[in-house]
Amino acid sequence: MLLAIVVGSGIMGERLSGGNDAIALLGNTLATGAGLIVLIQMFGPISGAHFNPAVTLTLLLKRETDARTAALYAAAQFAGAILGVWVAHAMFAEPVLQLSAKARDGLPQGLAEAVATFGLIGTILCTGRHRPDATPVAVGLYITAAYWFTSSTSFANPAVTVARTLSDSFAGIAPHSAPLFVAGQLAGAIAALLFFTWLLREERPQ
Repeated sequence: MLLAIVVGSGIMGERLSGGNDAIALLGNTLATGAGLIVLIQMFGPISGAHFNPAVTLTLLLKRETDARTAALYAAAQFAGAILGVWVAHAMFAEPVLQLSAKARDGLPQGLAEAVATFGLIGTILCTGRHRPDATPVAVGLYITAAYWFTSSTSFANPAVTVARTLSDSFAGIAPHSAPLFVAGQLAGAIAALLFFTWLLREERPQ
């Protein structure tokens, strides 16, 4: 459902924007942020609503889940993301099977993905500690902002990145560009785990 929202709104935005990429990106941004809030509310009570292998990795490193469960989550995340891309294509009468030609190359974009993912994990860890009821809105709003303040438009999710290589649309990313994005995302997630674990540590009474 997340990838149907991301790719579908990208296709719709591109078709309706008359060639204005800023308008297309705005439509893509608003749909993604709003959709995330709804999906987290829907699936939070069922699975914790992590649709993101970087989030699952963080929980594994925090020892809040085990390796088998994390592997099953990751398999579901990648399979669901790819299926969502195909559904979006079918809804817009596009060829279901595609490969993106949209290059998103360069170290600045890898850095942008590290920053985007760092902020996403930080949002989840901080709101989860202090305001868990606010997490869905906080995550949706953070991703909405990160679409615009990062040069990569904030994929911040390895499953999303891989799935978007299979869409030659506004939201696509060329396969050769994906490894740098995924590396940035994993680095950002680990950096966030280290930093926010330190920041949120409980002070021991003297």
